[in-house]
Amino acid sequence: MARRAAKKSAGKRKAGTSRPRKRGMSKDAKLPKDAVTLVVLLKAREGQEPFLEAELRALVGPTRREDGCIRYDLHRGLDAGGVFLLHEVWATREHHRLHTQTPHFIRWNARKDALLATRDLTSWTQIA
Repeated sequence: MARRAAKKSAGKRKAGTSRPRKRGMSKDAKLPKDAVTLVVLLKAREGQEPFLEAELRALVGPTRREDGCIRYDLHRGLDAGGVFLLHEVWATREHHRLHTQTPHFIRWNARKDALLATRDLTSWTQIA
């Protein structure tokens, strides 16, 4: 019983504090110097939205487990149907390049043209 109480009290946090983000990144933490952020907007071909969403969801788990992946988040547009956004943060450009050689990315790359009407990718670096 004493062990149980010790575990419970060790797990409690002060009111108003939040848990750190995954991989030790705090909310206001600056990214590594060489980090690259990608914003990818994807619009499904007519009638392909559910298939595009399924393919994009299949990328999330394995990509998040890759070395150098800091964030990999998938969003769906609220106002425009069939529009998705990927927000990716990689420790370096090299990590992202290696991502494009993984089996799950190669599978996606082979299928994407049949699903996409448009794709727009922009790369960013954090300055503040």
